[in-house]
Amino acid sequence: MGFDPDSLTYDGRGLIPAIAQDHATGEVLMLAWMNAESVRATLETARATYWSRSRNSLWVKGDTSGHVQRLVEMRIDCDRDAVLLLVEQVGPACHTMRKTCFYTGIRDGIEVELMAPEARSGSR
Repeated sequence: MGFDPDSLTYDGRGLIPAIAQDHATGEVLMLAWMNAESVRATLETARATYWSRSRNSLWVKGDTSGHVQRLVEMRIDCDRDAVLLLVEQVGPACHTMRKTCFYTGIRDGIEVELMAPEARSGSR
């Protein structure tokens, strides 16, 4: 019997948090949202597909930026209300052109930028 995305626990909007993590380094890349349709699409295509709350539509990571997330493995937490995507990340994961969306640290009560944006392709 195969996995059924409808067996997950979604919130009142039909969404579940999805954490993308680099499969090789373990670095947390980003947090996004998925619905049952995007979970199915991710498993069928091996491309991370999320639900864009701002556009109210499916969002295949990398379709516009080229910064694709290839699914290596999907994991489900014990309560079945969050998923972890172990991915192979091509280019930066964050729309700010940083390797990870978690580039701001709080150190001694002060926000600290932990990494600069990567240079865009074709930039000098």
